[in-house]
Amino acid sequence: MFLLIILGVIYYCSYRIYHRYFLPSPNIDPTGKYVLISGCDTGVGHLLAIELDKQGFHVLAGIHNLDNFSALSDKLSSRATVFRLDVTKQDEIDAVFQIIRSKTNALHALVNNAGIADGYLIDWTSVETIRRVMDVNYFGAVAMTKTCLPLLIAKRSSRVVNVSSISGYVSFAGTSALSASNHALEAFSDCLRREMTQWDLHVSIIEPGAMRTAFIENLDYRIENLWRQLTKIVQDRYGDIFFHNTVLQVKNSSVIVGAENPNKVVLAIQHAISNSSPAIRYRPGWQSNSFFLLSCICPTQIMDFLLNLGETSIPAGVQHQLSE
Repeated sequence: MFLLIILGVIYYCSYRIYHRYFLPSPNIDPTGKYVLISGCDTGVGHLLAIELDKQGFHVLAGIHNLDNFSALSDKLSSRATVFRLDVTKQDEIDAVFQIIRSKTNALHALVNNAGIADGYLIDWTSVETIRRVMDVNYFGAVAMTKTCLPLLIAKRSSRVVNVSSISGYVSFAGTSALSASNHALEAFSDCLRREMTQWDLHVSIIEPGAMRTAFIENLDYRIENLWRQLTKIVQDRYGDIFFHNTVLQVKNSSVIVGAENPNKVVLAIQHAISNSSPAIRYRPGWQSNSFFLLSCICPTQIMDFLLNLGETSIPAGVQHQLSE
């Protein structure tokens, strides 16, 4: 039985490699197809809206800050529609649903791209911050999907594309809020895919590593700002030396220094939307593929060693305990 399973896995992997590299599936005709994207203010969502519009899709782009309206709408054709969308507010989601209904009876794709990354160490991060990250990254995607589901299953071969990250399957120290929300989004995506098989609704998950976006550029500032908001008791528990070493360690980590071009994520999402046979999971970039391989072959103890804060960052409270 075990041998049959191994042979089955080898056959499946060979089949996927052959079809991906030697017999790629054709793309669909974008004419008349509507794609709804959240989080188009900047970054991946902004770039994706522009690229899909160039391909000929009817882009429905949600932005959180109306100050970004012209920066996006000026780059799009007359087919596209840009509107305010806060995925944590059901009334705004409902308003967007009505906009879509006024244009079409079927939605080709929903891209849940809106997301935030806040907080750092669990001891530094408030419960309110963790709730806010979960509200945007997870519950926002759930609310968008449930509201748009009638339009998605109105025709065959529609798609839901959920933008997660490497933190959806690997939990780095200092990413508790982000990792928890992305793990939840991964589980939701798996359930949705299995429940929607008979409707032929494709569900794809995007799992990139660190990309050169505003999040990476402002990472040290966000940690410093969080530190300033901590109570003196917590600051004394860790100490200034630990704080400064941690900021340097994060800035100089191979993950941050090796942050990749966000266009890799855009291309992955484009494939999930445009190809006749979208993949279930996309891991754009070397980071995501490398850490996924490590997570599959390494024991938990080794992963803990690789992903913890390191010996260079020892809290003052720990040093005090060791000296007693």
